[in-house]
Amino acid sequence: MADLSINLAGIKSPNPFWVASAPPANTAYQCHNAFAAGWGGFVWKTIGTPIVNVSSRYSALNLGQMRMAGLNNIELISDRAPETNFREIKECKKEWPNHAIIASLMTDTRDNWHDFMKRARDAGADGVELNFGCPHGMCERGMGSAVGQNPEVIETIVGWVMEAAEIPVIVKLTPNVTSVVPAARAAKRAGADAVSLINTINSITQVNMETMCPEPYVAGLSTHGGYCGPAVKPIALNMLHEIASDPQCEGLPISGIGGISNWKDAADFIALGATGVQVCTAIMHYGFRIVEEMKDGLSDFLDSKGMKSVNDLRGLAVKKVTKWENLNLNYKRIATIDYDKCINCNLCYIACEDGAHQAIALISPDGHDLGPGRLPGKLIPKILEDVCVGCNLCALVCPVDDCIVMVDVPTGKKHMSWKQYQEGLAAGKLKPIPAHP
Repeated sequence: MADLSINLAGIKSPNPFWVASAPPANTAYQCHNAFAAGWGGFVWKTIGTPIVNVSSRYSALNLGQMRMAGLNNIELISDRAPETNFREIKECKKEWPNHAIIASLMTDTRDNWHDFMKRARDAGADGVELNFGCPHGMCERGMGSAVGQNPEVIETIVGWVMEAAEIPVIVKLTPNVTSVVPAARAAKRAGADAVSLINTINSITQVNMETMCPEPYVAGLSTHGGYCGPAVKPIALNMLHEIASDPQCEGLPISGIGGISNWKDAADFIALGATGVQVCTAIMHYGFRIVEEMKDGLSDFLDSKGMKSVNDLRGLAVKKVTKWENLNLNYKRIATIDYDKCINCNLCYIACEDGAHQAIALISPDGHDLGPGRLPGKLIPKILEDVCVGCNLCALVCPVDDCIVMVDVPTGKKHMSWKQYQEGLAAGKLKPIPAHP
């Protein structure tokens, strides 16, 4: 069985799955329940000057039968006193010495950062996470994403923190920027031990058509909130790769966050450079027990690949992402249909005909060796191979797994990227590729 333990910048954990700093990480009660369920780490809900929250706090984006594909929240940091949180961290660490407990912190002045760092250390926290990502409420007070959007301020505050740091420091970055790389570089320059990303994305999920007020609302008014859940995963993976592939961030450990709901999601983050992952929305949706499937699934996958530990997976996909200009223009794939699995819904035809490249025709099954089970008189889809551009859309919309798959087609042409094509044109070695009629 593969070893799932990790070491993030000196913080050891029995597995890479941590509860993210959020409502599921608010109390000692939740910490005990999380560790009993099998989580490896627990990032305490952000500790700062106690705030007053509002009611209501959440709204969601639902997709068909899928609830909470995206979750919007306007809840702020912990509304409990710092002394209460630090006392409970100490209690939990005493009972769970082999699990990672991280104190998430947010404050303002240099002296306050020093004070919080010392209190986190004295409480026995294995490390701290600096919350530079909260996109609502706290940013209006000069904290949260107001810090995370300014690399100079990040560097200054992390510098203050490192003056008092005796345990590892993780900087949590905001995604509400054009590029997350300058922020990560600033954190590293200032001496941060690791970064975590992404925090939530500015969002408004919906408008109540009766009140004409977005959800959630507070006495007839609403505000933008922080967006999380499965819908943000692609954005998180892209930002993770930006840092993992940046030469100036080389060696900077990363804790991945954003839409992680199962072991495959976690494996995606680790393959793109994360040491471990943090989970919030999936816990809010399904509870702490989801970690059982996550651990079993990741372990089984690693075993199937002959990997001895989760560390063997880390970063394997980083170099597989490149600029568009380096992709091979002469590579070709086309779609193929397994008619034994086809249910004659013809959604592939509709999608291709109206939304893509008109590379699927509807034909009569009569006279074609297309397998059993065809409906009498029902037209069936056929790939027009000479027209198919390999866009993948038909395979993506097909409701039957592996009914439509993409296959490589030999072209007999040498590798040629857009960059090479432009260089060949400039040198007079190539002629312009004719445009489609």
